[in-house]
Amino acid sequence: MEKIREKLNNLKLESESWQEKYEELKDQYKQLEQDNTEKENHIKSLTTKNQHLEEEVEKLETDLTDSKQLADESHNLRSNNDSYTKKNQQLEEELEESDAKLKETTEKLRETDLKAEQLERKVVALEEERDDWERKHEELTSKYEEAKKELDEIASSLENL
Repeated sequence: MEKIREKLNNLKLESESWQEKYEELKDQYKQLEQDNTEKENHIKSLTTKNQHLEEEVEKLETDLTDSKQLADESHNLRSNNDSYTKKNQQLEEELEESDAKLKETTEKLRETDLKAEQLERKVVALEEERDDWERKHEELTSKYEEAKKELDEIASSLENL
């Protein structure tokens, strides 16, 4: 019987040992479950953060694409602006040349107008002189006709004598 008691005592001790081990394992299990829950929450948090970061990356890529497009448009606008500036400069030079030609032509026109006025005065003076000569011619022709008539009368009266 003593062996049985000893065995029972051993079994009790072993049972207590197993009970302690069970409690320990139970505590470890709870701790592991808590750790697991914390890690799952952490994973969810990281997943959410990752989604936000992916959205931010997409937004930044879109912004980058837009920025590149704006840069291309800006480059094209600069090219167009340079082209328009050159064209404007060319047109300004042509305008200056046209202004110079216009001034020269205007000056020549003034000179021509002055010459035309002088020539008109000369024409008027020459016409007046011509009119005077025509009057004088008519007077002389009239005097000639009178003198011829008188001479014819004298010649005829001399013939009658």
